Amino acid sequence: MPWLKPLNTVLLSFALTSLFAQPLRIEPMNWWVGMKNPELQLMVHGEGIGETIPLVNYPGITIKKINRAESKNYLFIDLLVAKNTKPGEFTISFRKNGKVAHIVDYKLNQRRLSASQVKGFTSSDVIYLITPDRFADGDVTNNIMPDMREKTVNRKNDYGRHGGDIRGIINHLDYIAGMGFTAIWPTPMLENDMRESSYHGYAITDYYRVDPRFGDIDDYKELADKCRQKGLKLIFDGVVNHTGSQYWWMKDLPFKNWINYADSMRTTNHRRTVNQDLYASAADKELMVKGWFVPSMPDLNQSNPFLAAFLIQNTIWWTETLGLGGIRQDTYPYSEKKFLEQWTCRIMNEYPHFSIVGEEWSYNPLIAAYWQKGKQNTTGYNGCMKSTMDFPMQSALVAALTEPEGWDKGIVKLYEGLANDIAYANPNDLLVFGDNHDMNRLFTFVNNDVDLMQMALSYILTIRGIPQVYYGTEVLLHNTAKPGDHGLIRSDFPGGWTRDTVNGFTGEGLTADQQRIQTFLRKLLNWRKTKPVIYEGKTLHFAPQNGTYTYFRYNSTETVMVVMNKNNSPASIDTKLFFRNNKRQKNGHQCNYGRRAKPGQKTVCACKISTDF
Repeated sequence: MPWLKPLNTVLLSFALTSLFAQPLRIEPMNWWVGMKNPELQLMVHGEGIGETIPLVNYPGITIKKINRAESKNYLFIDLLVAKNTKPGEFTISFRKNGKVAHIVDYKLNQRRLSASQVKGFTSSDVIYLITPDRFADGDVTNNIMPDMREKTVNRKNDYGRHGGDIRGIINHLDYIAGMGFTAIWPTPMLENDMRESSYHGYAITDYYRVDPRFGDIDDYKELADKCRQKGLKLIFDGVVNHTGSQYWWMKDLPFKNWINYADSMRTTNHRRTVNQDLYASAADKELMVKGWFVPSMPDLNQSNPFLAAFLIQNTIWWTETLGLGGIRQDTYPYSEKKFLEQWTCRIMNEYPHFSIVGEEWSYNPLIAAYWQKGKQNTTGYNGCMKSTMDFPMQSALVAALTEPEGWDKGIVKLYEGLANDIAYANPNDLLVFGDNHDMNRLFTFVNNDVDLMQMALSYILTIRGIPQVYYGTEVLLHNTAKPGDHGLIRSDFPGGWTRDTVNGFTGEGLTADQQRIQTFLRKLLNWRKTKPVIYEGKTLHFAPQNGTYTYFRYNSTETVMVVMNKNNSPASIDTKLFFRNNKRQKNGHQCNYGRRAKPGQKTVCACKISTDF
């Protein structure tokens, strides 16, 4: 009978067939042979599916356990995939009262890369952070989506959809690579089917579906493939702490404790220090971890083992599907600590050369350092995440460049900021940045001072760590008119829309200051690529004097000297100080305003007025 043939090519995102009833939802929709961990848990959703018995007949596949949820519309199937299992499709039949209720096809793929070949981002990379909706509109056909709650674009609304998409990123990969970036981090591009203000991507309503206003899974795969072709790593922005309130399972939760405070929503107290605080009350700890991030974002209960397995497998699924170059995890300290250990270690055990960076928005290095792998913590937390975001240094950088100079103010904040590296297990794995999608633009932070902007970029790209630059920084995007306004912070990149009169991609219509910073950043980024001394070298710095700060990056073959002059006039540096009890800085020299380094000198002068290297 023709209607019994597999329909996996028709049902696209689920790769399954179903008899006698509406199609089942099975997640993950496919898996791979040859994974280090042989366990796979399938979440099956469909009317009455929890009252059935699943059966599998495929060499190497064993049903280890059948788990029934509190809702009769869910079934969790624990499978074992033997080491020698061959890729291919197998059938899962669901029987009820001795009769077949559903038959589905499930596919096991061959991995494109072995686990050891999956490479994450390192300090040799520079990451370009993109808010996709605001970067470039490459496909106008997805600007109107009648089936979505927010159906159309409106560029006049700072908090509405503007139409940027995956195709827009693909179309400008040459620009990104040409600038000298080696990785891109788009904010989440999964479905956010919320009524309004979800353009940012952090209110996910389906963990396995690309938001159709950005494109589809094939577009995402194409982006990943073309990134690799151009030497760019693709970083996935993950959100395991919360979802959007319109997530499909909210109408039928598998367990009552799938969501924290499901019946009496309470927002988090945002007291992130409870994770480290030896004196924090149980009430504060509970509200921090279990409270909803905002009223429209339900908080996930990762202590539910089935939800924990779902989230871990989802991360692995995207890593395998796209061949990712890393994960950036949103709102990292808001999740259950035991789950974070399990999640990070499961991923890093599967991919030993992979990279995960977590968002811990704290200006205290002791708090930021807590989450990094190798950190000895009195609370016993022992995760496997290599990187954390260096918010302490971001704060120090802004203060250093904008505060009036004083004994304990101004540029000395950079000197003292690096001294705090003693708190970290590995400072070279910190993500360093001047701004991101959740804070004022860097140009706004430095009071729209182009010279200070140049100094800030010089610092970010020459100190230890993994630099990240927010899209539009190179053309001086700012939010000075509305400090703190997220909609304006995430402004459209000029030239990303066909009717734009200014084009940052081609340079058309840019001001002299915009051209200056874009040219400077391109030159510095491409120079950095060739300098292991910068991304792998050691650091030596000297206490600031008279508004100047000097540090060196060095290795066994090369030394780079960086001088920051915050004064409005030329400053001379006495290099005798650098030679004293220090034989390594033999290339030290005087850095004056407007004075170019001589050919062959391995020196960066990040002076306020002029930068030459």
